Amino acid sequence: MNVIKKSFDLGDGRIVEIETGKLAKQADGSVVVKMGDTMLLATVVSTVGAKPGTDFLPLSVDYQEKYAATGRIPGGFLRREAKLSDYEVLISRLVDRALRPMFPEDYHADTQVMISLISADKNIMPDCLAGLAASAALAVSDIPFNGPISEVRVAKIDGKLVINPYLSDLERATLEFVVAGSHHDIVMVEGEADEIQEEEMVEAIKFAHEAIRVQCKVQLELQEEAGKTMKRLYSHEDHDAELREKVYAEAYSQVYEIAKSASTKEARSEAFTAVINDMLENQSEDTPDLTKALIKKYYHDVQYDAVRNLLLDEGIRLDGRTTTQIRPIWSEVGYLPAAHGSAVFTRGETQSLTSVTLGSKDDEQMIDGAFINGYNKFLLHYNFPGFSTGEVRPNRGVGRREVGHGNLAMRSLKKVLPTGEANPYTIRIVSDILESNGSSSMATVCAGTLALMDAGIKIKAPVSGIAMGLITDSKSGKYAILSDILGDEDHLGDMDFKVTGTENGIVACQMDLKIHGLSYEVLTKALNQAKEGRLHILNEMKKTISEPAADYKPHAPRIVSLTIDKEFIGAVIGPGGKIIQEMQRETGASISIEEVDNKGIVEVFADNKASIDAAVARIRAIAAKPEIGEIYTGKVKSIMPFGAFVEIMPGKDGLLHISEIDWTRLETMDGVFKEGDIVEVKLLDVDKQGKMKLSRKVLLPRPPKPEAAAPQA
Repeated sequence: MNVIKKSFDLGDGRIVEIETGKLAKQADGSVVVKMGDTMLLATVVSTVGAKPGTDFLPLSVDYQEKYAATGRIPGGFLRREAKLSDYEVLISRLVDRALRPMFPEDYHADTQVMISLISADKNIMPDCLAGLAASAALAVSDIPFNGPISEVRVAKIDGKLVINPYLSDLERATLEFVVAGSHHDIVMVEGEADEIQEEEMVEAIKFAHEAIRVQCKVQLELQEEAGKTMKRLYSHEDHDAELREKVYAEAYSQVYEIAKSASTKEARSEAFTAVINDMLENQSEDTPDLTKALIKKYYHDVQYDAVRNLLLDEGIRLDGRTTTQIRPIWSEVGYLPAAHGSAVFTRGETQSLTSVTLGSKDDEQMIDGAFINGYNKFLLHYNFPGFSTGEVRPNRGVGRREVGHGNLAMRSLKKVLPTGEANPYTIRIVSDILESNGSSSMATVCAGTLALMDAGIKIKAPVSGIAMGLITDSKSGKYAILSDILGDEDHLGDMDFKVTGTENGIVACQMDLKIHGLSYEVLTKALNQAKEGRLHILNEMKKTISEPAADYKPHAPRIVSLTIDKEFIGAVIGPGGKIIQEMQRETGASISIEEVDNKGIVEVFADNKASIDAAVARIRAIAAKPEIGEIYTGKVKSIMPFGAFVEIMPGKDGLLHISEIDWTRLETMDGVFKEGDIVEVKLLDVDKQGKMKLSRKVLLPRPPKPEAAAPQA
């Protein structure tokens, strides 16, 4: 074996190792990345040659965690790793978005990147190493790749920026971004923050880029030692310069005028399609299929150039807006009468219908992953049906795009939700995109905010989101930053930069770059322009609802949270759950209890106040502590010759001694009480063994003392 190892320091003594030549040697490239006890195996394979007619890169990236890596056996009937979880899909997307722009534009071979977590340190997050592992596998292969790249997590913890922090430290982070880039450029950013300012975000990205440069340098050294500096030759595209000129000459002016017409998405699409259809119809019947395919390809290039030139030369966008102008907005809350909260948010030709459902602790999502497991009480689901873009598309379940867009919106709204006892609910938000022409994930953020306020959830502040675009020309140096981009501007542009935030600052972002050489000056300008757009959208939203509703909907369930002493948890549950089940059955409420910080946290959930009040009263009675001097209405449980035992609280009996029943001396208990009698008593004392001394006579009027007999004369 020709095993090659390289390592680097993260800057604080923590070492990351990259090894190749030991595992998976039949793959085109494979590496193992190790940090502490965390190990990732990354492999890459690419076919020799491309399928005929393929004009894109068929790249698939899969990140999967092996349960054995954390010493666990998978759940479920099969007890083996199944389809990728949402968490694994999100990491796969992070790596895909960083790698894809770095492949040559004319490379169209089927390419598969697989990253497996094979060993895990429970305090080292593997996702921030996945991009490095994938890029290193490409570096030691002969697959054409304009890398290397790497990904790091940058977080601000206790006021200090840290690269790839420990999981235990992330709880204190005020910002957390995963940043990907090459030695020269940033290509991807995704993360969340606690309402930070634009300057702070740029500072964090710069800090991350310095760490990325170190990791790229190590990969180049690894590539050289592995002897993979020369990549395979390929030819995946056919070209016809004369045909290209002909297509440009015939179509460019027509496409330019259509782009300049400021028509609707549907009208513009029909006009663009009519141009290419006319060109194809004018071809002779014996025109080869390859020629027709090249005409379509060059026509796409015409569209690309015409739309971009129109923007850079005349400052005109496809729908006639200026670069900073936001599309018309209208919104409505309470649209769905049976939902616990709902909103419709429409911006231009993008529309989200969003609902909020409030649930109990029993509705929490159980997460059973190899690395991440536990419970989640805030869910956001994003749906993108085919009809939203006028397409016929089979419903095959949730795709990776929907998972990714939903996650961005979830990050944004999670930052403003009340925490602790202020939010006892499990909350599910569902955004159904009914129309789409760009920025549907940002419409989800806006609609989600409105629906939460309609539901009466006391969010810290409303959140809005905006998608920014960028058009550049490297030859002239011209560029245009676009606010609130259309779908076509995303497709034909150089950047998709989504930013969400409150009036106070940024709470989440997602940026993908398709070009090299974005300066921090342009990035800062884009962020500041995004801020103006966010605030405009926020003001439009406030015209519909400016603060959370004063109360929940009448039909919304109610939750009361109680804190009881740890010693009473067992008494509330009862033997085999007998007591809690009885309370739920008799009151109609749902009751959950757990121990947190040596206290019992009880949540009572019901859809009406009477059920909650009845359950709360019974729980408080069980968990109450008798107080000396207090008066209780008790039930006689048993009668003894020396007195009676009276239950003053559920399960708590005290002795009412015969001498404490009445001011009149009683010689016997016969006929005084019978079991089940209700009697009012006062708690006089509790001894060291917890035995309670009760008195009834102190609550009765004391008879006057008999007057002394007059002395005899």
